[in-house]
Amino acid sequence: MTFRLDIGIVGAGIGGLTAAIALRALGHTVTVYEQAAQFMRVGADINLTPNAVRALDGLGAAVTQGIRASGARPTFRISRDWDTGLETSRLTMGDTAELRYGAPQLTIHRADVLAVMANAVPAECVVFSKRLCGLNQSDEGVQLDFEGGQQALHDVVLGADGIHSKIRTALFGEEQPRFTGVVSFRAVVPTDKLRQLPEIEAFTKWWGPTPQSQIVTFPLNQGRDTFIFATTGQDSWQEESWTRPGDVNELRSFYRDYHPDARALLDACESVLKSALYEREPLPQWSVGRVSLLGDACHPMLPFMAQGAGMAIEDGVVVARCLAQAQQLADVAPALQRYATARQGRTAEIQIGSRDNQWMKTQGNADGVYGYDAWAVPVPA
Repeated sequence: MTFRLDIGIVGAGIGGLTAAIALRALGHTVTVYEQAAQFMRVGADINLTPNAVRALDGLGAAVTQGIRASGARPTFRISRDWDTGLETSRLTMGDTAELRYGAPQLTIHRADVLAVMANAVPAECVVFSKRLCGLNQSDEGVQLDFEGGQQALHDVVLGADGIHSKIRTALFGEEQPRFTGVVSFRAVVPTDKLRQLPEIEAFTKWWGPTPQSQIVTFPLNQGRDTFIFATTGQDSWQEESWTRPGDVNELRSFYRDYHPDARALLDACESVLKSALYEREPLPQWSVGRVSLLGDACHPMLPFMAQGAGMAIEDGVVVARCLAQAQQLADVAPALQRYATARQGRTAEIQIGSRDNQWMKTQGNADGVYGYDAWAVPVPA
């Protein structure tokens, strides 16, 4: 290509790094700004469903090989009733999913994904300890203002800075995320402690007596560990944190009436992390001029469809494809509007579906979610 953009991305999470890799492959100059001092091993273990893995595959062999080397491949996606233990749905994953959707399901720690993706971006392209405090657009470009008085000027800026996005606030004004009344517990247990349980190598969701109550398990670290993710309603606790310790006995008390196999999962937990869950309504506008949003900055969602990371990855691919259509600076704003148009319907549907928490509770077809190809889906011309 002959037309190159100077692009700033605020947020070095999975969505921001996806966009950075895809845009650099098109020949653009990219700088990623991250408020943390370095990449740290914090955050949750995540479920990369086939739509997300296929999008990552398009970023190159180093990315796809690195993620496959760290991830586990669940054998099935199983739903079970909370008290009887009876199956209510089952999807075959593994090689069957790869044949059907062009990519497998992988379960992996978020930090392992970030490590692989960070290796695909030159170190000089990621600037740490940059906390954004504002932005201004003019004919000269988009100016980013950081704490400490530093500034940066870019042709295009993408806000990949999460549910508390400063870019979103700068574009559309202050609006606080909504506490859902739901808290989550996360734990990792050596799989050897759970070998007596049926199909521990599968992704299994125990559906509780209310939409807020569930236990999800899936393999990690090539199956050596098992991730346990449980949610329940609790209005009195609203702290949002990746690292706040929880109380194992409190966790077990919430699920004391669950099936013995589900309770056995929690009995194996020696420690647990606890976090309140927040969300926003679907955002009707993502872009203003040469600034746009992606990932949780524009569509934070509850984890009940396991699509938060997947949607951010898809966004990063599609925004790169739309910016590839730009042949001059005047084309950038329309390209970003086309990106938003291409993505808003899908992400809003999954936001609402995640909130309702009924997807695949009974036997159904996952093609609408898993069959999406971010590299091939039509984008507005």
